[in-house]
Amino acid sequence: MTKFLRLRPLVVFLTFATTLLFAAASMSAPLLAQRYVPSPSSGETFKDTSILKPPVGAKMAIIVFEDLECPACARAFPIEHQASAHYNIPIVRRDFPLQMHIWSRDAAVWARYLQVKVSPKTADEYRGAVFAAQTSIASKDDMLSFTRRFFQSHGIQMPFVADPTGSLLKDVMADYAVGEKLGVMYTPSITVCTQHEWVHVTDINSLYQVIDELKAKVGSSAPAPAAKSVKKPANH
Repeated sequence: MTKFLRLRPLVVFLTFATTLLFAAASMSAPLLAQRYVPSPSSGETFKDTSILKPPVGAKMAIIVFEDLECPACARAFPIEHQASAHYNIPIVRRDFPLQMHIWSRDAAVWARYLQVKVSPKTADEYRGAVFAAQTSIASKDDMLSFTRRFFQSHGIQMPFVADPTGSLLKDVMADYAVGEKLGVMYTPSITVCTQHEWVHVTDINSLYQVIDELKAKVGSSAPAPAAKSVKKPANH
């Protein structure tokens, strides 16, 4: 009994020390690295960053939250596409229609219709066309007239109602909810990410620089190719 009492403080101490070691290990575990370019103070305060990863099978990606009525999104759109094509990395595009814009939600629904009923490529062309014609679209009626001309010029039958069940709008607002969870406050919100790091690009002119930096890191972190075995000649 006396021996047990003597050992008890030691057991308590060891248990406490083990707990501290586990806590320290978890605190030192590497987190998903993050940066804001061009300056640390220029980015949004992101919250849940679990979505900031490339799609399955991709090493890098450009993730964009955009509003089709946003002038800054219109300026960024062609640069995003050029960068995607130049570096052969995917763009993950999410709708984030701002509440003060009167027709951006309708345009996003039409883009979703084209994506589902025609093709993602046609939907992307539509988004680009909307951005290019943005200054001439002042109302929901203008938006509808523009969309009608787009369908006609592409030989696509335009439905009387794009979203009779509301499912396309639901998808648009699901993107918006993801943006809110992340902490998006303005558009475009552009992030370049790898499996281990993400960079919030607040100046579209920095996009290529950021991709170059992350691409170099992804390349340098790749495992070295296995050495080829060389067959020794037989001794004669």
